[in-house]
Amino acid sequence: MNVLLFLANGFETMEASVFVDIMGWAGIKVTTCAMRKNITSTFGVSVNADILISDVCINDYDALAIPGGFEEYGFYEDAFSEQAVRLIKEFNDRGKLIATICVAALALGNSGILNGKRATTYHLNNGRRQKQLAEYGAIVVNEPVVRTENIITSYCPQTGPAVAFQLLEELVGAEQMQKTKTAMGF
Repeated sequence: MNVLLFLANGFETMEASVFVDIMGWAGIKVTTCAMRKNITSTFGVSVNADILISDVCINDYDALAIPGGFEEYGFYEDAFSEQAVRLIKEFNDRGKLIATICVAALALGNSGILNGKRATTYHLNNGRRQKQLAEYGAIVVNEPVVRTENIITSYCPQTGPAVAFQLLEELVGAEQMQKTKTAMGF
């Protein structure tokens, strides 16, 4: 199994790391991709992506994971790019799992795949981002984690482990997910 982790410039390091760690503990490979080889997180951590988004072969991956990030650090420039929209739509068109944390759900909304579907995103700051998600046609649910069909969304960084464990359960089943969770001390 292989999960593709899309890192937009300004991604939140913690949100990306939960996918890497939880999948790693379960023996699932995580491949990072980005718009450029070197990408910088919200708080200045520099990461070299495994592959460029333009080189992704969808057939090589079982799921797409996208951590959120900060607008001030350029997150939406990459997350809303034509390449990101194409990537998200291709995963969705093939019915593959897509898991997002926090504002990464806005990238899904921007791509059009949340129109008429239940989803959530960052809920604090007077629900500004949830209102933005609703503008994309999503049915916003103010819950920590929302699963609709093949899509998992969540509403803040704190939900990261829950999203990653739910994705893991979808990939390997409840029993294996629980073994991994226990091994990690959750």
